[in-house]
Amino acid sequence: MVGKFLLLALFGIAMAYVEGVGVVYLRQVLGIGDIESNNVGLKRFSKRYLFIEKTREVATIVMLVTLALLVGDTWLDKMVVFFWTFAFWDLFYYCSLYLLLKWSPKLTTIDVLFLIPRPWIAPVWVPIGISSILIISIAVFLLTSVFR
Repeated sequence: MVGKFLLLALFGIAMAYVEGVGVVYLRQVLGIGDIESNNVGLKRFSKRYLFIEKTREVATIVMLVTLALLVGDTWLDKMVVFFWTFAFWDLFYYCSLYLLLKWSPKLTTIDVLFLIPRPWIAPVWVPIGISSILIISIAVFLLTSVFR
């Protein structure tokens, strides 16, 4: 079971890096500076690009749900797989942005977390904190249930 969750973490990290690279290109195309708040950059999205970005978000969630449905055995297992992979994807998305752009410069930098159904705006530390708590909680749960 530990091996499965290490592979799921690797999947989430790789997915995060691919998304981070996409953001690098998107910021370049839209002329968004490397350290500007994504909330500021959101104003530069045309309605068409905003729609496209929302569909990308839906596709990301569909990918994570599909993976959970394929890998998990029970509904609880499927939920754990989803949240584990989601947490690695979200945490390492911010790591990839920092590695590629040195963004965000501070944990208090305001970001647009999701666009669906409306923009979710919060400091970067919020998704990093939530993802970290999820990873630690699930790891403790898995390790204590494996060694019982």
